[in-house]
Amino acid sequence: MRKSLAVCLLALASVATSAFAVEEVRVLGKITDTVTKKPIPDAVVTVSSTESINFKSDFPVKKDGTFAFLLLKGTIKYKFAVNAPGYAPYEETGVKFTIGTPNVKDIELTPPSAAAAAPSGKAAETTKADPAVAAFNEGAGLANDGKDAEALAKFDEAVAANEKLTRGWEARAKMAIRTKNWAKAIESANKALALGGDEEDMNAILYDAYSSSGDKAKAAEMKKKLPANASALYNDAVKFLNAGKDKDAEPLLKQAIAADEKFAMAYFQLGMIYARTSQNADARTNLQKYIELDPKGPEAGTAKEMLNYLK
Repeated sequence: MRKSLAVCLLALASVATSAFAVEEVRVLGKITDTVTKKPIPDAVVTVSSTESINFKSDFPVKKDGTFAFLLLKGTIKYKFAVNAPGYAPYEETGVKFTIGTPNVKDIELTPPSAAAAAPSGKAAETTKADPAVAAFNEGAGLANDGKDAEALAKFDEAVAANEKLTRGWEARAKMAIRTKNWAKAIESANKALALGGDEEDMNAILYDAYSSSGDKAKAAEMKKKLPANASALYNDAVKFLNAGKDKDAEPLLKQAIAADEKFAMAYFQLGMIYARTSQNADARTNLQKYIELDPKGPEAGTAKEMLNYLK
């Protein structure tokens, strides 16, 4: 009992520190005409806080109707509104975005003429439910709550409803890595890349999946495509570690090691992740590698103490 408690306390104490908590949220989507399905280039997204802080900001969409922005405080609720000349406005209050996962808000605005011609009871309707986006958003919420298997099932629904939903394939690939479903991760990452998804993220997932499934040739091919900046990858991993998101930090640490096989601290943090999740063999391997590379490093004492407990 004492030994288990000591391991837990030591593992928690090892998480990298930061001056700021990671609370930012990413919001993105597209504004289109509910009748023509074409983008509305002069639409403006307005986000304002409804609690805690005084915040309000306008985000004009691009020519293709898309928008993307970051909110620094993702722990509070907001009012989300969309306005465009010649269209009925859209407004949603009490919106709580999810931290660590893209929040997709694809909105269709209705021209007044179409609203007037709509059947009774439909005139005030400004949006049309998109099953793919609805499933994606549900999956994002489940992922943020740590319900990995349920989230993966929702992302399955999202891409089944819309095979061209790039963000759906990307999220499915990331969740498949979390659940160690290597085949699904490989399929999803390749689909995302074919649709123009994030090459850096998807290539990293392919490297991880091919390595873990034993396909050394494919893993070597993907390794060549990974960014060479191990420090940047490590710093990104630290952000997730500070937020308590070990599952998101793990692939980034693996990428840092792939970019620089002598990056000692990446091995240390990876070893501590495995210690926290009771993957003792992997924890020992990475902590021993850290000590081998940097025997007098700042975490050498912690690593040695952990190895004593992990025997």
